[in-house]
Amino acid sequence: MSTTAIPKTKISGGSFLLEERQTADVFTPEDFSEQQQMIGQTTEEFAINEILPQAEKIEHKDFSISRDLLKKAGDLGLSGVEIPEAYGGLEMDKVTAAIIADNIAKYAGFATTWGAHSGIGLLPIVYFGTEEQKKKYLPRLATGETVGAYALSEATSGSDALNCRARAVLSPDGKHYILNGEKMWITNAGFADLFTVFAKIDGEKFSAFLVERTFPGFSVGGEEHKMGIRGSSTCPIIMNDCKVPVENLLGEVGKGATIAFNILNIVSWTVSHKSTR
Repeated sequence: MSTTAIPKTKISGGSFLLEERQTADVFTPEDFSEQQQMIGQTTEEFAINEILPQAEKIEHKDFSISRDLLKKAGDLGLSGVEIPEAYGGLEMDKVTAAIIADNIAKYAGFATTWGAHSGIGLLPIVYFGTEEQKKKYLPRLATGETVGAYALSEATSGSDALNCRARAVLSPDGKHYILNGEKMWITNAGFADLFTVFAKIDGEKFSAFLVERTFPGFSVGGEEHKMGIRGSSTCPIIMNDCKVPVENLLGEVGKGATIAFNILNIVSWTVSHKSTR
């Protein structure tokens, strides 16, 4: 059995659909390393023994259970798989992240919760955060003590995110950005502690901010009544003169698109490359 998870030949995009491939180029679960197989087994056991027995309660929106499960997943290292070791994570590769996602997806409601937390919830800080931001937030995100969320979409700009109406202005004393606006369909919003929020500084410069639930002027709306994935919290968030410390600007002023779309691309890769059973 191979001990590497690296395909022998790199295949660009969907070219495998149009080109002939040799058997040796095909990557299968049998090619996972021993460590990856063990992580997959641990995740599968967690899903069967911890998540599935709670599915009915989570479907009825008992999100205290979701938080507890995120903490248990953090204790197993499942939420910090892509966080550097220096900040309490496992610092492992995308294939391992996909293995965990595959096995945790036995119940879609919690898989969505976990995916939003461990993917779009914390990866913006992993890839674009300052050293201070990483030290402050990543260790608690890794353990599940802090729950992450990602706030990009708005009612009038779901697929056209750069056309957002949320605004940010620098306070007169230069210590805070004052955010105003509303974001819609935010996964984990009902109980998340930390949100990556996108807004335009002075109405022009699309930027990202790390917004804590407890910041003045921040509030969360009611749960959406969805047809499916009801075990996942989905709410709007509202910012009414929300005071965000200047040190919570994520990345550079006006560079929010780089963060927003690279993170979505990364997470989409992980989801689309789950191992095949």
